[in-house]
Amino acid sequence: MRGQGEVDKKFKVGDIAIVSKGGEPLVARDHWRLGWIAFFFGMFCLLLCVFGGWTGLKALFSFVFSCFAVWKLLIPLCLSGWHASSVVFLVVAVLTAVIMYLVAGWSKTAFAAFCGSMLGVISSLLLAHVCTRVMSINGFTMPFAQRLLYSGCEFIDLRDIFIGAIILCSSGAVMDLGMDIAAGIREVKHHNSMLGFKELFSSGLRIARAVVGTMTTTLLLAYSGGYLTLLMVFAAQKTNPIDFLNTTLVSAEIAKTLVGSLGLVLVAPFTAFVGALIFRRGE
Repeated sequence: MRGQGEVDKKFKVGDIAIVSKGGEPLVARDHWRLGWIAFFFGMFCLLLCVFGGWTGLKALFSFVFSCFAVWKLLIPLCLSGWHASSVVFLVVAVLTAVIMYLVAGWSKTAFAAFCGSMLGVISSLLLAHVCTRVMSINGFTMPFAQRLLYSGCEFIDLRDIFIGAIILCSSGAVMDLGMDIAAGIREVKHHNSMLGFKELFSSGLRIARAVVGTMTTTLLLAYSGGYLTLLMVFAAQKTNPIDFLNTTLVSAEIAKTLVGSLGLVLVAPFTAFVGALIFRRGE
């Protein structure tokens, strides 16, 4: 017991625990959770394959591939001193390509979705570099950031990791929106092969308007959910909104939400433009 709820371990009779090897007395390191993790992951895989069929199997592969790409590629390269935001960008590009072509096959739809998504990611990356500097955000707001530096990684640029985290967090929503718009343009062209660039571009923008509103709200709720207790503290203490909006923690989350949302909004016209350009000459 250290007086810190996030690291304290409380055991009761009947609990299964991990204990340190050798020596006396034995030390309980933590609760054994891998059994339940395996159970819920197996349930997720089963339901995904049952309801999604072949597409669900491909989605499962992309899910597992994403986990390995982050753990075996992104994190080791960042720990080795590589430029974190550049590494994240390259990993997101690879993941976007794999996921798009798995879902849509080797098709114009996948290519349009990939191009539109990557243009949005590039825009988010540039905006993140600007936003973190003008708002003086240094990256120490991330969980365990200081412990990372004290673990022999003093050379790591936490601001650059924070920028990479923004791109990585919003990349899933960016891919989703890009595929929605590209697939919509394909369907419009399929039902009226005489449509040209202008008509397809307008249709793509109309599709985007119907989707982008919920997507940006999704990012807001996802980010704010991670700091719900912090917001509750400010509310309980009746802190002036001007004061807590300028705090480092809240400002960092605002920057993350706004940059991710701006990049998401930009994906819409990019994908609509690329999709209209590709499909204008037929399927």
